[in-house]
Amino acid sequence: MDINKLTAPLAGVSTEEWMTAIAAAVISFLAIHAGVMLLRRQLCRMAEQGRAEKPFAELLKGTLARTSNLAVILISLLLGLSLLDLAPPWDQRVQHLWFIVLGLQLMLYLDRAVTIGTRRYFQQHAEDEAAPSTVANTLVGWAVKAMLWIVFLLAVLSNLGINVSTFVASLGIGGIAVALAVQNILGDLFASLSIAVDKPFEVGDAISVAGTSGTVEHVGLKTTRIRADSGEQIVISNADLLKNVVRNFKRMSNRRVQFSLRVNPATAPALASAIPAALREIIERQQNVRFERVHLKAITQDALEFELVFYVLNSSYGSYMDAQQAILLASMEKFEQLGVTTNNPAYHLVVERHAPSGETPRQAPRALKVQPR
Repeated sequence: MDINKLTAPLAGVSTEEWMTAIAAAVISFLAIHAGVMLLRRQLCRMAEQGRAEKPFAELLKGTLARTSNLAVILISLLLGLSLLDLAPPWDQRVQHLWFIVLGLQLMLYLDRAVTIGTRRYFQQHAEDEAAPSTVANTLVGWAVKAMLWIVFLLAVLSNLGINVSTFVASLGIGGIAVALAVQNILGDLFASLSIAVDKPFEVGDAISVAGTSGTVEHVGLKTTRIRADSGEQIVISNADLLKNVVRNFKRMSNRRVQFSLRVNPATAPALASAIPAALREIIERQQNVRFERVHLKAITQDALEFELVFYVLNSSYGSYMDAQQAILLASMEKFEQLGVTTNNPAYHLVVERHAPSGETPRQAPRALKVQPR
């Protein structure tokens, strides 16, 4: 090992200059460390006393907590070395180290800021602020941080004198080849990102898609898992999921109910005219139900058809079935009180015999006629 090469950067540097550089490095370390700790404590006091916005104070405090002790030590040493008159090419190497160390510490700050910021953003826009991190938080945070670290890596390579334009072009060509090879996987990945950003549904929502109804259990990078109403777990790819119409029942504020009641067509007009008011009274007596309308919809030879429309003021399927059952039972009782029957009209069969010339009545064919009673 050539001792002269190792001691070359030390040539011309006196002992006093070295002592000054070491002292400057120690003082710099103590000052930086104390400054960071003091700033974090001050932010905590300001947040508690309400002199600063709590989200901003928490973001800055959490970001400062990512200060690397190794980075502080290296910055202190570089501050001490900057006081020395180093011979080439060590002066340029120190400059490169400045860029790498400061850039690395800045990236650590940005990485933590993205983590805290995305988590807080998605918690504020979620229905339940106490809910755990969603897939949107994970995907968006991962994408932003990956982009930042790639930019930093390219900047470091460029600062070291490496031509990154060819490298970026190679990455682009390789990326196209990889994308063509795994286009199905990438399709599911982008579909997952679309679900995360657009939020057509979230974990815990009751949905119906492609003839399947159930509760969303997990939204992954490639598939979504649904616990079907019948009990089994259904796994469907995110790309196929978004190609179908998704019905999200959890986001229903109310449920519109429409059905018809049919009564005997022989019901007297005066009695039929009293039915809408009676049905309206029954609907308005129900809890969490808003009356919309009741009308005589159609008159046929088979029935008088009354159409009922009302709203159940919550999205629960059980509440909908309870309200409909109560209205049907009360309608049966009311029809009985009014003397209205829901039976189909009775028919009687008339048999007529025709005796053509030359035939006796017993041999004549019979014609059947059905007449309502």
